[in-house]
Amino acid sequence: MISPESTLTPAVASARAGASRARRRKLARKLAPYAFIAPFFVLFAVFGLFPLLFSVWLSLHQWDAAEGLAAMHWVGLENYKYAITDPWFAKSLLTTLWFAAVSGVPQHLVALPLAFLIHMTLRRSRNFVVGAYFVPYVTSSVAIALIFTTLFSKDFGVINALLPGPPIDWLGDAFWARIAIAFVVFWRYLGWNVVLYLSALQVISGDLYEAATLDGASRWQQFRYVALPLLKPMMFFAITLTLIGNLQLFEEPFILIPPDSGVATSVMTTAMFMYRMAFSDGDFGTASAVSWVLFFIIAALTYGNARLFGKEGGGDVAR
Repeated sequence: MISPESTLTPAVASARAGASRARRRKLARKLAPYAFIAPFFVLFAVFGLFPLLFSVWLSLHQWDAAEGLAAMHWVGLENYKYAITDPWFAKSLLTTLWFAAVSGVPQHLVALPLAFLIHMTLRRSRNFVVGAYFVPYVTSSVAIALIFTTLFSKDFGVINALLPGPPIDWLGDAFWARIAIAFVVFWRYLGWNVVLYLSALQVISGDLYEAATLDGASRWQQFRYVALPLLKPMMFFAITLTLIGNLQLFEEPFILIPPDSGVATSVMTTAMFMYRMAFSDGDFGTASAVSWVLFFIIAALTYGNARLFGKEGGGDVAR
């Protein structure tokens, strides 16, 4: 039997082959962008999406990781009920909120006028000063902890040597340990906020300051009535980042205060409580539930922050 293709003339066969190659090239051009971005989506699915969905699934189960996946038992919302009613969770949440307020609020109260001062007075050395303030943010948490452990030492610390009166047990007393950790968090993230506000200040037109100067406004009045209102979108963004970061506070108290210390429970944040629940008690299901409870708390406070700034703050950033 003779196939239909065998009866085609060479010109027709060549035309069909050319059309087929053109279709393949067109399909390749359409698929090329997806092939280039496919590695990102594969990595995101493996290291981002899967852990996220697994944590949701895990929060509804009781599981000991040492026994394998077959040991998972469905408990529904019991892990959430247990986490919410656990007095240690409530205590850790209050400690976290305390750190967020004591270390977070001063960051912005100092960073705002400091960024304005750098913007208005420093020209040539601005980049050097900003870099110096930004160094703590990019410094290793372990290095920071080692430095401040030495500075806050009761017997040989520089801070006690500079203060009058008897030495303070900074890392051995519950009250002073909180103060020390809050100061370290404040010191580390102050420069980050200065950089954020300084970047926003550089966008504001200098004509506004010149007009305010001609009207007799002082530097403080220029900051209060010119810069501050225009900084509201950046304030919303920076405060949101501080809120999210401080409610997930883990590194500083975990490294500065040893787990076997007598004040470890006094500085235990919710992230530390979640870590101990998972890796010390082996209760990964409840630890996952705690992480999602913390997520909803952060989401609620972030929404409240957006409402506090209103359309002028959060709305401008969204646009």
